[in-house]
Amino acid sequence: MREKKEHLFIVFENLIKIKSECSSQVFSECGLSDLTLKQIRYLKTIDECGDITFSRLAKLTSNSKPTITEMINKFVKMECVYREKSQDDGRIFYIRLTEKGQTIAQAEEHALLQVIERIANSLDETEVDMLIRILGKIR
Repeated sequence: MREKKEHLFIVFENLIKIKSECSSQVFSECGLSDLTLKQIRYLKTIDECGDITFSRLAKLTSNSKPTITEMINKFVKMECVYREKSQDDGRIFYIRLTEKGQTIAQAEEHALLQVIERIANSLDETEVDMLIRILGKIR
């Protein structure tokens, strides 16, 4: 059983490497290969929330408003986000993702889809069905 676990380790390590390469490719295409996981997580949060204010993002990420303001300023310089004044209340600004920001926020999902595409292209339909059944058992 030990040999099988080692083999599984190698197989999953390879899958993670492929996914990481796909993610890195997206970040490189955006000219942002040095983004931190934390920054990517913030962009994903902004993407998932839609209409999000500085206060809301601070609350969701357990940060202070000044910390969020500093981070958003960095993202603006990187052309990942922009501020949009509320039509209803001029004191409120929404944080919006640019196309570049959306690409980065969704990079992990795109990378995973690329891995799935590689798997689907490497296996026949019966093997794909078997893989789905086997992986579905994992909890």
